[in-house]
Amino acid sequence: MFYYVLKYVLLGPLLRLLFRPRIEGLEHIPASGAAIVAGNHLSFSDHFLMPAVLKRRITFLAKAEYFTGPGIKGRLTAAFFHSVGQIPVDRSGKEAGQAAIREGLGVLAKDELLGIYPEGTRSHDGRLYKGKVGVAVMALRAQAPVVPCAMIGTFEAQPPGKVVPRLHPVVIRFGEPLDFSRYAGMENEKAVLRAITDEIMYAILKLSGQEYVDRYAAVVKAEEEAAAKERTAGRRRPRLPLG
Repeated sequence: MFYYVLKYVLLGPLLRLLFRPRIEGLEHIPASGAAIVAGNHLSFSDHFLMPAVLKRRITFLAKAEYFTGPGIKGRLTAAFFHSVGQIPVDRSGKEAGQAAIREGLGVLAKDELLGIYPEGTRSHDGRLYKGKVGVAVMALRAQAPVVPCAMIGTFEAQPPGKVVPRLHPVVIRFGEPLDFSRYAGMENEKAVLRAITDEIMYAILKLSGQEYVDRYAAVVKAEEEAAAKERTAGRRRPRLPLG
């Protein structure tokens, strides 16, 4: 109940008023039945803007950190995500991917919309990164179509680290559903899963116009953070006296 109050009475109208998002391809979202909406992930605002424009309820697999943050802000964030039916997923450990797949399949089994970001994390620089194959596994096991989605302008509206978003034009663009029924029964074939995931990411790329990086975002982000720490440590090292 709170999901619909938030969407149609509270947050939804406010977001549409402030950002006035231009919506393209909304007719590609199936009116009923299970479907996966796979999008790029540029901003924390993505969690609110896409659901606000959809006629159907959509459930996202959200990182567990959103539900375990400290202090008042953490409790409020957790309460919000719980109230709108989002599912926490622990992304650490070897079983993280399987846990996310199980949760996603549970949503699809109820003929609902599942929202997923195949990159696995927000883009830290606005580029589109290599997708993880979990989305392909779910599409095959649930026999569900995948609707590619591109969020455009949300990185500029709320880049990483910015708490309060700035007003910036936003476009939310949905592409034609992708049907992978030709691969039925092949969800254990690594090459097939990679091919499906790459097809989904290419569809998102065509919609978003982003620069594509054929590496995982989390890996690139970790490397850049390590390099930044190394540079900082280098500046702090005391210089030895000469002579």
